[in-house]
Amino acid sequence: MLFNSIEFVLFFPVVVLGYFLMPAKCQSIWLLLASYFFYMSWNPKYALLMLFSTTVTWLCGRILQSIKERQTDADVCRRRMKWCVAAGAALNLAVLFYFKYFNFAIENVNRVLSSAHVDRQFATYDIVLPVGISFFTFQALGYTIDVYRGETEAEKNFLKYALFVSFFPQLVAGPIERSKNLLRQVRETHRFDYENLRDGVYLMLWGYFLKMVLADRIALFVDTVYGNMRTYTGVYLAFATFLFAFQIYCDFAGYSTIAMGAAKIMGFELMENFRAPYFGESVAGFWQRWHISLSSWFRDYLYIPLGGNRKGTLRKYLNILIVFSVSGLWHGAGWTFVIWGLLNAVYQIIGGMTRKVRERAADVFCLHTDSFGHRLAQIIVTFVLVDFSWIFFRSGSVDQAVQVIQSILHHPNLWILFDESLSCKVITRKNFVVMIVGLLILAAADFLKYRGVCVREFIKKQDFWFRYLVVVGSVVLILIFGIWGPEYDEAGFIYFQF
Repeated sequence: MLFNSIEFVLFFPVVVLGYFLMPAKCQSIWLLLASYFFYMSWNPKYALLMLFSTTVTWLCGRILQSIKERQTDADVCRRRMKWCVAAGAALNLAVLFYFKYFNFAIENVNRVLSSAHVDRQFATYDIVLPVGISFFTFQALGYTIDVYRGETEAEKNFLKYALFVSFFPQLVAGPIERSKNLLRQVRETHRFDYENLRDGVYLMLWGYFLKMVLADRIALFVDTVYGNMRTYTGVYLAFATFLFAFQIYCDFAGYSTIAMGAAKIMGFELMENFRAPYFGESVAGFWQRWHISLSSWFRDYLYIPLGGNRKGTLRKYLNILIVFSVSGLWHGAGWTFVIWGLLNAVYQIIGGMTRKVRERAADVFCLHTDSFGHRLAQIIVTFVLVDFSWIFFRSGSVDQAVQVIQSILHHPNLWILFDESLSCKVITRKNFVVMIVGLLILAAADFLKYRGVCVREFIKKQDFWFRYLVVVGSVVLILIFGIWGPEYDEAGFIYFQF
C-alpha cells in the first residue's frame, strides 16, 4: 500500500478515527493490526518474517533483562549478555542475508570459480525481496543493543513491542526509529489534539509535494535518459545525473515527511530524517543531514564500537571505510552500491587528510572561511562530489556507471543547453517547467531550513483564513501537478527496495 495511492487515502482516516475512538488499552492493539494489514497488502506471507524478527528480538530483550537482574558476577553477566545479543543478531541477519544477499553471494562465488577455471557453478534462486526488511531488521537490532547497554528497559508487553517494530508510517522506508524514542511513545496513551492534526497535515502535504510533484516528474527525465544511453549522451546524462540527486532526495524525504506527518496526527513524534542535505559544506556534513536515522544508527552501533576516532587516525579512517562499505551493502546487493559507499568514505578520508593543508592555504591567501562566497563554494564542491557518487547508485551495473562517466566526458554536446533540447526532447515542455519551478520551491524551503527558519511555524502564526488557504491551495496544487498533471506516472518509493 503506497502512501500515494487511493488505498492509503481510504485506509489512513479509518485507522486514525478508530485509534482515537478506541479505549486507551485497545489503542496499541488497533495500531498493531493496522500496521500488519498495511504491510501484508504487499505480500501477506512476508509478515511472518517481521513477526519472526519481532519475536527473536523481544525474547533477547527479556533474556538480557533477566541476566542483569539475576547474575551478580559482572564478568559472567557481561559474557552471557554478549552471547545473547550475538545470537539474536545472527538469527536476524541470517534472514536478511538470505533474502537480500544470497544470490549476490552465489553470483560472486561463481565468478571467482569461473576465473579460476573451475567448472563447478552454484545455482541461484528466484527470491523476492520483502519490502522494508532492512529497515525493520535494523530497528529491532537497535532495540536489543539498547537493552544490552542499559539505555532502555526490556519491554514486557509483546504486543507493544510488536507495534514498535511494525508501526506502519515508518515501517517500510524509515526513519529507523530508536527504542528510546518510539517505544517510549508506544507505551503512552495518546488523545486527539488539534495541534498535532494541523502539524501532521502540513508535513504530509509537503511530503506529497516532494514525491508526487517533484520526484515522480524528475523520474520521467532520469529514467528516459538512463534507459536510452545511446540516444542521450554527454550533457543529457550529466543533467539526468544532476536531477537524480534531487529525485532520490525528494522521493525518500517525501516518504519520511509523510511518515512524520501521519505519525504526528496520531500523537507520535518521529525523528527528522533529512535536514537540507545539499547545503552540507562537506561530505561529512552531507551525511549529518542525509538519512539521519541510518547514519546515526551506523555511528552508534558500528562506528563507535569499532573504536570510532579513539584509536588513532589510521584506525579512524579504516572504521570510516568499513562503515560506508556496509552502508553501501545495506542499500543494495551489488558492487555499484559498495563503490558508492566507498566513494563517500574516500571523500571524507581525503577531507580529513587535507584539512590542515586547506586551513594553511586559507591563511596564506587570506581567505575568509566564514564568508558567503567561501561557504557557497564548499556547498557546490560537496554537491558535485556527492552527485558523482550517485552515478553508481543509479546505474544497474559497474559497466553502465563507467559508460555514463565516459559519455559525459567524451561527448561535449553543450549546444543542447541553448537549443531547448533538454526542455523538449526528453520530456514535454510542461513537465520540464513544472519540474524547474518545483526545484526552485524546494531550494527556497531547504535554504530556510538551513538558516534555521521553520516555514510550518510561520504558517501556524497566521490567521485561520491564511492557514486554510495554504492547505486547500497545496491540495489543489498536488492534484493538478501530481495526480492530474501531464503524463503523471505513479511510482513506488525508491527506498522500498532496501
